[in-house]
Amino acid sequence: MNETMELPPFFDPARAGEWSYRPDAAGLRAAAEARRGRLKRVEGGRTDLLLVDLQRDFCLPEGALYVGGRSGRGAVEDTARIAAFIHRNLGAIDRIVPTFDTHTPLQIFHRSFWIDADGTPPPPFTLISEEILAGGALLPSPGVMALLPPEVAAQGLAWVERQLLHYVRSLARQGRNVLIVWPDHCLIGSEGHAMPGLIQEAWLFHALLRGAATPAIVKGDDPWSESYSAFGAEVPDRWDGGRLVKPQDDAALHDLLGADRIVVAGQASSHCVRWSVDDLLARMRALDPALPRRVYILRDGMSAVVGLDAAGRPIPELDFTPQADEAFARWAELGAHIVETTVPMADWPR
Repeated sequence: MNETMELPPFFDPARAGEWSYRPDAAGLRAAAEARRGRLKRVEGGRTDLLLVDLQRDFCLPEGALYVGGRSGRGAVEDTARIAAFIHRNLGAIDRIVPTFDTHTPLQIFHRSFWIDADGTPPPPFTLISEEILAGGALLPSPGVMALLPPEVAAQGLAWVERQLLHYVRSLARQGRNVLIVWPDHCLIGSEGHAMPGLIQEAWLFHALLRGAATPAIVKGDDPWSESYSAFGAEVPDRWDGGRLVKPQDDAALHDLLGADRIVVAGQASSHCVRWSVDDLLARMRALDPALPRRVYILRDGMSAVVGLDAAGRPIPELDFTPQADEAFARWAELGAHIVETTVPMADWPR
């Protein structure tokens, strides 16, 4: 691989945490045209950069579900490093493939889906277990009835209650994250759904400079299941054996598998990155146990979800750093490479 490129003059990492920052598309086009003749493309196969859920609600402190990690600065610092990594490696990255968590208010992980015995929605970060549902501490809100599949609508609340028990039991059986009521986040059409400005700037500059395709993966819009992974729902099936969540379109995954190298960054290492990489590696291993060696995880390009108390200390039951650390170790055992944004790609393991 060639030497990394110098950072462009418009790049300002100090703007990584600014909600209001917007890239200058016209200026980026002019900069790309001026720089195109100096771009040296790396030969030797296609390199895709998979950016998992780099969206304002996750990446910026004002966001609805900011991923600050234990330091409180996690996603902001990650954003600056990822953007710099893109600019330094414009000749080596053939495609940037972002995923977008895409939600509406009435989904199983949002407050509008639930009420307590008094008819009040639960507060954010409420953990929903089988014991809570079986004891009647939380119930589906009346609006959920409108989401029922037509073939079971006549069964009403009884069907929904059985489905919700099936859901939390399935999560436990599969070793997935417990169901959590998250703050409303990444609502489609909202500012929080968009990329942070520094990432959008790097993404646009790459596309303009290289004339590159800009595929994107939209996920998470089904009301009946969480979709941490970019490649499938947490619990797609019904308690009665049918399918509840619409089948995932595998076209994006098949397209990604055509890359010779897949570099991964995004938010959060404990949730959406974790399950996306797990699904990616599982599909690779099913095809060829050696394929995970094509995957490179940017460890300093992601942070874990950590809930902090008023004093800024991690809340143990909301600190998912151990889950992220376990994932890094497991991915390495499967053959994926754990790398850093600051190490030149030419020095990465082949």
